[in-house]
Amino acid sequence: MADRNLSPIRGEEKQTKLPDDLSPPESELEGGINIESVINEKSLLRKIDIKLLPAVGILYLLSFLDRSNVGNAKIEGLAKDLNMTGNQYLTGLTLYFIGYVLFEVISPTEMFSRATLTLSLEQIPCNIILKRTSPRLWLPTLTIAWGIVATLMGVVHNLAGFFVARLFLGITESGLFPGVVFYFSMWYRRRERQFRISLFFSAAALAGSFGGILAYGIGFMKGTVWANGWHWIFILEGLATIVVAVAAYWFIYNYPDTAQFLTDKERAFVRARLAADSDATHDEAFTWGNVLTALKDPKCWLCHVVPSVSADLQEQPTIISALGYTAANAQLLTIPPYAFAFVTTLTIASLSERLNQRGLFIAGSASFAAVGYAILLGNTDPVGRPGVSYAGTFFAAGGIYPATALSLSWPAINVSGQTKRAVANAMQISIGNLGAVLGTQLYRALDGPRYVVGHSFALGYLLGNVVVSGLLYWVLKRENEKRDSTAAEVREVGELTDWRGDEDPRWRFQI
Repeated sequence: MADRNLSPIRGEEKQTKLPDDLSPPESELEGGINIESVINEKSLLRKIDIKLLPAVGILYLLSFLDRSNVGNAKIEGLAKDLNMTGNQYLTGLTLYFIGYVLFEVISPTEMFSRATLTLSLEQIPCNIILKRTSPRLWLPTLTIAWGIVATLMGVVHNLAGFFVARLFLGITESGLFPGVVFYFSMWYRRRERQFRISLFFSAAALAGSFGGILAYGIGFMKGTVWANGWHWIFILEGLATIVVAVAAYWFIYNYPDTAQFLTDKERAFVRARLAADSDATHDEAFTWGNVLTALKDPKCWLCHVVPSVSADLQEQPTIISALGYTAANAQLLTIPPYAFAFVTTLTIASLSERLNQRGLFIAGSASFAAVGYAILLGNTDPVGRPGVSYAGTFFAAGGIYPATALSLSWPAINVSGQTKRAVANAMQISIGNLGAVLGTQLYRALDGPRYVVGHSFALGYLLGNVVVSGLLYWVLKRENEKRDSTAAEVREVGELTDWRGDEDPRWRFQI
């Protein structure tokens, strides 16, 4: 009985049974849920995955496609037609992330005016709207909004229009990722969300491949209405986003309580699983002390090792074009590295889930990417030996995407206490996106084709990422071992009425 009540020893926080009419005899319960006699858990998860992941994955693919196609448009004449210097182009990239950061970060007024906090990402302004509407209404509407902005980018005729469009593209896209993470929290347990977030994020790499294919084909529209084909890249991809978003009103599901593909017993089972896993049902009063606890915890700072150099990969078309390839060939050559990144992201996510390891895979993926940037830097004659630099882009993309995917979910599953987790996620969002803002300024036109400044920064950041990820892995592993050695002293405590978040000796960190 004590083991069931102390589920946080395995990283869980609260035990809740199924409703009485669905509960089997107590001797058959595991964590309050009889998996075998009530519901086949694996089959149910597969069923949920099939209904949820492809739908939100398509929306994220479109999001990343519409933000990154600016690199494809650049080599199709965007900069030339708008009389844009290299630094002005980078400013346009930066404005996207400024808009993104401003509307994605936690709202202090909203967060600290409430007596209690629920899920850690609920206070993000866009997620407040999501809570007060529904995923089926909000996510497609958000997609239509950025689809319209992306389409209008195709008809801008001056630098000011380009800047405004990029700013509003960042604003309108900012709600998707945190919205989907919150959406997943209403369906999956903590450990399960890590794998699903990685699968969801893999759509970004897939978007890179699609972007290259589409840009190559659309490039042949050069001379139709406009002299260059970059207009059509924005217009056609933006219109495709709007069409898919309208259809999404019918293929995005809301929450378990209203999902028609679940039976009544399956709904009750999902609710019980979430209640047994999350501290969201705890009545935690807000205190400034809990905020300071997060700010003073070194683990919260070490958790935020998201590779901000992922923003640099938006410049991959420019990097490849600078190697001496024609625009059409450069578009095609962007496809294989992104496709490789898609495969590595899925592979690393699967291995991480199966082995229940995160830190080592993040460090390993960052090391793999660092090899790529070392190759790019080491090739002193990129135009004369383009194949060497091109090989480096495979390593860079193949390492950064899986490292980012795992990093995005690591803090949320290792921080307990509603206020502390809210602050920790705010730190991750702010630090990660501010790094992206910096990343957009690294690939200056005058630095091509070798781009020493950009590649050097990326290499240094990735090596630092390896060190920090390894250090956090060691810290969490040592803390778990320390708590294991004293587990016998707390095993008979009983119900978790005195739960102290991740500082509780019954909590185990996911490493």
